[in-house]
Amino acid sequence: MSKVFKKKCFNQEQTQDLAKALAEISGIGDTYALFGTLGAGKSVFARAFIQKLTKAKEVPSPTFTLVQTYDAGDFEIYHYDLYRLKSQEEIWELNIEEALFGAVTLIEWPEKMGPYLPRDVFKVHVEVMSDGARLFEVETNSDEKESRLKKLGIFEEV
Repeated sequence: MSKVFKKKCFNQEQTQDLAKALAEISGIGDTYALFGTLGAGKSVFARAFIQKLTKAKEVPSPTFTLVQTYDAGDFEIYHYDLYRLKSQEEIWELNIEEALFGAVTLIEWPEKMGPYLPRDVFKVHVEVMSDGARLFEVETNSDEKESRLKKLGIFEEV
């Protein structure tokens, strides 16, 4: 059964802090599926996450390249933006299998993967609230991932 953790971020800095906290508990094989509308803050989240774990000063959105990779020392980070995919099968041309099992992976627009999105991921849903804040709901169906999220002590459990 999946467990959901919530965190409301009132500005871009809080979104970045949340991303950095999640980056600190990440390791090889972790995938963050970032769900949300255009402008919800997925790219802000991804940029802060990547910068926390790498020396990258610039983290461009992979909107046109579809994937960017970064060296985090002990592992690679793959950052995917699947918005422009025309079919689910195109993901196999993007080296996604290697990323999912041998790296840390951030996927914007993961719904474009359809049934190919693995079940054991951190599903990060970002919703823009009426007051402009962002509500982040992090969902996992893994006891081990749930334990890591709880240790952060920054989430409201649902």
